[in-house]
Amino acid sequence: MDQAITGLHHITAISGNAKKNFDFYTKTMGLRFVKKTVNFDDPHTYHFYYGDKTGTPGTILTFFPWEDIMAGRRGTHMATEIGYSIPEGSIDFWQKRLEAANMIYNKPSSKFGEIYLTFLDPDGLKIELTVAEKTDDREPWVTDAISADHALRGFHHVTLTLEDIQPTADLLVSVFGYKLEKNLANRYRFVSPAGDTANYIDLVEAKGEPRGHVAGGSVHHIAFRMKDDAMQEHYREKIEAMGLHATQQLDRKYFRSVYFREPGGVLFELATDTPGFTVDEPVDQLGTHLMLPAQFEPQRAEIEQKLIKLD
Repeated sequence: MDQAITGLHHITAISGNAKKNFDFYTKTMGLRFVKKTVNFDDPHTYHFYYGDKTGTPGTILTFFPWEDIMAGRRGTHMATEIGYSIPEGSIDFWQKRLEAANMIYNKPSSKFGEIYLTFLDPDGLKIELTVAEKTDDREPWVTDAISADHALRGFHHVTLTLEDIQPTADLLVSVFGYKLEKNLANRYRFVSPAGDTANYIDLVEAKGEPRGHVAGGSVHHIAFRMKDDAMQEHYREKIEAMGLHATQQLDRKYFRSVYFREPGGVLFELATDTPGFTVDEPVDQLGTHLMLPAQFEPQRAEIEQKLIKLD
């Protein structure tokens, strides 16, 4: 059985106003709205999924939008930035687009030989648009405003900011099969050799820096791809053998999940590729209906009444 982890499955973050989040990621950023559902633990709160045409693992950004959530604070013990891959020659397009949307951004810079543009989304979530050194051939979702020449391809990397990177690095290398590829000052880039895209994890060591607070505008957790249940159980057992507590498998309808906190304090998830987002909607209708977990269907009328309207 091939048990190599190829990279990220999805990243989940927290936002404030649901309508503002929906408008920004579908209109300004041009991502496909793949699924409109609710939080398994709080059915009166949306759970949004954005990605490519089918919600391919490695493209999926999800949000829990809580209207009155306090602002988070970036710091140690958390994932602090999400990196998207964009095509060569598209930096200027994105800079102008962010300016037009009145987003806070930094001028383009270079890191590990790749040009990138950093900005904050409407809730303060830090995002980097990176022109990957290796051409990213993933087929993007395109809109009338954003062509394939500029559209986001999916994840490039995610950054974890830690007090001490060594325990997390040991997990990535000895359990997940990642390798240290590059180092720049206090930033260490790890790569999964088994994957071609969404396969970078950057660890930033920030000794003495304040601990961050996960709330609005923060990453809640990051998920790694598991091709099936057997692979997931294999890694769950390896994590338990390290002395870390991993949950039993939880059914999230579109994938099955196991959660644990890595040694640096970041919540990690092992998420299966199957069954995928077409389990309850055909490809051409993804994101067009409110899809509820079966246990909440009897409450549909009440839930729909309480959820904010998106259009």
